[in-house]
Amino acid sequence: MKEGTPLPETLRLDGESFITGWTQVNDLDGHGLDRRIRESGWTFFYLAGEIKKTVFGFDAQKTVPKAVKGILASLKQEKSNSLEITQIVSKHFLGVPCTQVYAHPRHVQKSMFLFRDEDLPDREQTKILGDANSSVMRAEDQILSLEKVITQPDVATS
Repeated sequence: MKEGTPLPETLRLDGESFITGWTQVNDLDGHGLDRRIRESGWTFFYLAGEIKKTVFGFDAQKTVPKAVKGILASLKQEKSNSLEITQIVSKHFLGVPCTQVYAHPRHVQKSMFLFRDEDLPDREQTKILGDANSSVMRAEDQILSLEKVITQPDVATS
């Protein structure tokens, strides 16, 4: 989970720093954490699209964090604040040992709607407000709702 992620006040987690800026939750798996977050009235989104990273090397103590760092680097484009490691596989490819890490982006927030206005930076909120105002049209100094414009198109064009 990304350090500094807002969490319900009632939720206490046992975790330790894993990679700079990220905390590993120790006492719960993804389902258990989801249940505890929902019990607090918050939402823990499971975002589509599994991410896989393969790292070559002999020492799993080094290859797993390296693979997770690679996955987190690809998450920078996403707005997720959590990552669930779903599988770690050690195997050999052409005789060379490698570790594959599979993960899903997750996102915890208070709202049940993914990435609501309060989750966006101020500049994004302004952009959204501007978009919302574009659904209102001015006709002869009267502000008409979009529904009225659609049901009475001649009002807007006259």
